[in-house]
Amino acid sequence: MAEPAAPRCCLGWDFSTQQVKVVAVDADLNVSYEDSVHFDRDLPEFGTQGGVHVHQDGLTVTSPVLMWVQALDIILEKMKASGFDFSRVLALSGAGQQHGSVYWRAGAGRVLMSLSPDLWVHEQLQACFSVSDCPVWMDCSTAAQCRQLEAAVGGAQALSCLTGSRAYERFTGNQIAKIYQQNPEAYSHTERISLVSSFAASLFLGSYCPVDYSDGSGMNLLQIQDKVWSQACLDACAPHLEEKLGSPVPSCSVVGAISSYYVRRYGFPPGCKVMAFTGDNPASLAGMRLEEGDIAVSLGTSDTLFLWLREPTPALEGHIFCSPVDPQHYMALLCFKNGSLMREKIRDESASCSWSEFSKALRSTQMGNGGNLGFYFDVKEITPEMIGRHRFNAENREVSAFPRDVEIRALIEGQFMAKRIHAEGLGYQVMPKTKILATGGASHNRDILQVLADVFGAPVYVIDTANSACVGSAYRAFHGLAAETGVPFSEVVKLAPSPRLAATPSPGASQVYAALLPRYAQLEQRILSQPRRLLE
Repeated sequence: MAEPAAPRCCLGWDFSTQQVKVVAVDADLNVSYEDSVHFDRDLPEFGTQGGVHVHQDGLTVTSPVLMWVQALDIILEKMKASGFDFSRVLALSGAGQQHGSVYWRAGAGRVLMSLSPDLWVHEQLQACFSVSDCPVWMDCSTAAQCRQLEAAVGGAQALSCLTGSRAYERFTGNQIAKIYQQNPEAYSHTERISLVSSFAASLFLGSYCPVDYSDGSGMNLLQIQDKVWSQACLDACAPHLEEKLGSPVPSCSVVGAISSYYVRRYGFPPGCKVMAFTGDNPASLAGMRLEEGDIAVSLGTSDTLFLWLREPTPALEGHIFCSPVDPQHYMALLCFKNGSLMREKIRDESASCSWSEFSKALRSTQMGNGGNLGFYFDVKEITPEMIGRHRFNAENREVSAFPRDVEIRALIEGQFMAKRIHAEGLGYQVMPKTKILATGGASHNRDILQVLADVFGAPVYVIDTANSACVGSAYRAFHGLAAETGVPFSEVVKLAPSPRLAATPSPGASQVYAALLPRYAQLEQRILSQPRRLLE
């Protein structure tokens, strides 16, 4: 009697800052295999720290492109040695660290199309890059290029309306402009510019993979409404840029079949589909299975919000990206620096270094905190651009201190009110079906999550997101197989493990915070209107 065929699966890849990871997800959406290659540990010859090279100016941060290629070779060989059955892979997709870029030398496309299965890929691509150390998201050396780009299109707000974000130093358009200005020879020898995501997809495809709409939104180059390159932005950055970028594609596009290299060397089926890769943040949104009206809150060293938007309102803060799973919708990202480190400081100062005392304070104080509101920014905040601690009593008078329990609730309520106010500033609206997905260290504290549920007026769920970009990439691969028939992403992933309900809004919460949120927003503006506050 013949053995039953091995279950089919999709692979999800993540080319992140510090490692390359892979997961296999079966048709029941269970993870059946995972592995990784860590750059610093497994590829010490490249001399990276945290996966990057920080240059002498302290501003320029790059990664060696061949390190990423070699990591892929190593992980595929590890999979082969483990007995992984590549013949059962239906499709693959992946994620790349956002805002990194790769510069393919003239002639590289021909090499990519004719890879020999007898050699590793990194051996064959040695001479294929015009820039060997590529700028990544940690780079902040392009302030001059940012100002030039904003000036070219009529200012920061005009650029945000056009591309979803004001000019940011890590964004790819500004990085390209710097390379063109400072290394014109390398630029002239470049036949194609990829994002880390489309570069990784190109390795599997054996030809240049287009940039997808979602990751392309993080470049200051893509018109997010029309989903085409902005000619004004291209012209402001470098000549002949459109031909070097190629045309962008929907994020759910199947871009082709896997290169014969992988069929012959590893035993992938010739019909294995490659779906457009995207950025790690969009892939995480897919991995967390956000739907319209949902919000994901990562409560870590810094706090990050992912939002699902139908009608975005681009602003000078935050970022609007095209959705990675629905070409008609958008996602927004907001980052707050004063996250867990600020919570830990207030815990140490007001709760004797004890999380149980901290939680007890939250339980013993009432929603709304008697009208006492606080702003806690020990490091200069991104959203809003503010520093210092500012406390206000119920009469809106600034005071120097609060009682310990009041201080703790003021911190947590203030952090979540700021998140809701700035999310709504980007077009977000709490809907009846809204759910909040909480991740990160503070998501283990039920009392903190209760305040989150109360402030947003929505239930809070917790979910394991350790490999959310990888798993989201595998989900997107399954979606790519079904997308041509019009099946929505939510239908494809309905069998995935469900998040766990952690908190529901308390009775009366909506009335309490309906009154407090406008006050909080007005006080924030009052603080921001005092220039000296920004310099403390």
